[in-house]
Amino acid sequence: MTVRFDAHLTARPHRRPRDAGACDPAGRRPRHPRAACTASPGPASGALAARFAHQLVEVLTGARPSGQLMRHTSLDGYGQLASLVRAGALRRGGPADRPRLGPVHDRSPSPDAVEACVRVDLGRRHHMVAFRLEQRGPAGQWQCTAVEAR
Repeated sequence: MTVRFDAHLTARPHRRPRDAGACDPAGRRPRHPRAACTASPGPASGALAARFAHQLVEVLTGARPSGQLMRHTSLDGYGQLASLVRAGALRRGGPADRPRLGPVHDRSPSPDAVEACVRVDLGRRHHMVAFRLEQRGPAGQWQCTAVEAR
């Protein structure tokens, strides 16, 4: 069997020569100074924040024991979470009141951190829950390092 390649189909597109002033001596293009400021969370971090928000609200409303999130929180984060649970930050109005979560708004201030907040409706009451997730340890596991609820 003979395979035939047409020259006009396999030709590479025209490349512009590199401008000597646009590259540093190592051959890399310089980054724009504001490139680091516009880092936005990728789809994976958005899904991570949404999953964690759901689990966090279950703990704060008493539907899930706080110990289930122990391995996903830092020591400071777990202390904040435990104090919010003791204070009853998200109290249900009655046994029929189920928490309804609004959209999770997340922002990535750095590649290894995600800050998120979510509105929680419990009956006639509305609450806001904010938290910070950071990649920690040699395996890069995401852990909650701060929690706040109002």
